[in-house]
Amino acid sequence: MTMTGATADAAKIPADATANSTSKIKVEKLSLTKDWDKVFAKSDKVDHKKVCFVNRYGITLAADMYTPKNATGKLPAIAVCGPFGAVKEQSSGLYAQEMAERGFLTIAFDPSFTGESGGYPRFVASPDINTEDFCAAVDFLSVQPNVDADRIGIIGICGWGGMALNAAAIDTRIKATVSMTMYDMSRVAANGYFDYEKTEEQLRAERMQNRRNLNAQRTADYKNGTYARAGGVVDDPSDFPQFVKDYYDYYKTERGYHKRSLNSNAGWNATSGLSLMNMPLLCYTSEIENPVLIVHGDKAHSRYFSETAFENMTGAKRSGWDTVSGNKELLIIPGASHCDLYDGGGKNAIPFDKIESFFRINLR
Repeated sequence: MTMTGATADAAKIPADATANSTSKIKVEKLSLTKDWDKVFAKSDKVDHKKVCFVNRYGITLAADMYTPKNATGKLPAIAVCGPFGAVKEQSSGLYAQEMAERGFLTIAFDPSFTGESGGYPRFVASPDINTEDFCAAVDFLSVQPNVDADRIGIIGICGWGGMALNAAAIDTRIKATVSMTMYDMSRVAANGYFDYEKTEEQLRAERMQNRRNLNAQRTADYKNGTYARAGGVVDDPSDFPQFVKDYYDYYKTERGYHKRSLNSNAGWNATSGLSLMNMPLLCYTSEIENPVLIVHGDKAHSRYFSETAFENMTGAKRSGWDTVSGNKELLIIPGASHCDLYDGGGKNAIPFDKIESFFRINLR
């Protein structure tokens, strides 16, 4: 049996239209400051340099790397991020530098779309992409010649405490996780603050109204050709609850103000809450096999996020200041507010000795 030329051509397998597409990881050239513009003093015990790495979505992230001076051999490493709406020159950099002084190679990075990192449009939050940012940091640390790829941990602060737990649930290379003064950003976006005080009917009604407002804002943004901003921390907190005053004291004063921080300035894009509202972050934390330390202040308005996360992860309820269940631990700091765990709050509230011990035991 023979085939005509036309029929034979039709029977050929089509050419691969993706053959000339590249899968190469590309690093975007970022504009990185050469100045030491942190809100904390530079340590003479560590070496510091700027580095970049790329996440799975092709976004180039900017980070500060801190290495113990005169360190030799392959070091345990820690990636740090947070708080939500902050930059690496604030709390995460402080943590990274302190842990480097204690012998770890560390990086503090700006999340996608913020700070010195790439990504467009600017000032967008994403539960998926921001979780991936932590995993991309592990990619980067894993291939550094002075890092032991089997001894990598992460620290997430505030909203990135939740992202850290989400990353630990998917990335088995993360050998130990510390979550500090955690916010579950998907929960607060969906339910608002203090959802345990509300009925299910109230929560549903609030979510629906929030959806209407945010989707109306999407239409307005597209019509206007620009993304409206939600606003950062208020300029006058006098008529607000104490936790807002605490945010003001950190983000709006010399203590923690930074020109690239969203919370210090005009805030996130107003519609960022939509994806957070619709995609719960902590669905699979009960499947995290590696060790986790969750730390919160007992005076923090946000403490319930950490207590619920610990209970969902372990099935155990808090039973004192320090509750341990298997290789998971919830540590409550007496007298500490939410923002006290950003920089110590002037009373050394950050339990760095405990954090160091946790990583020493679990990154070996």
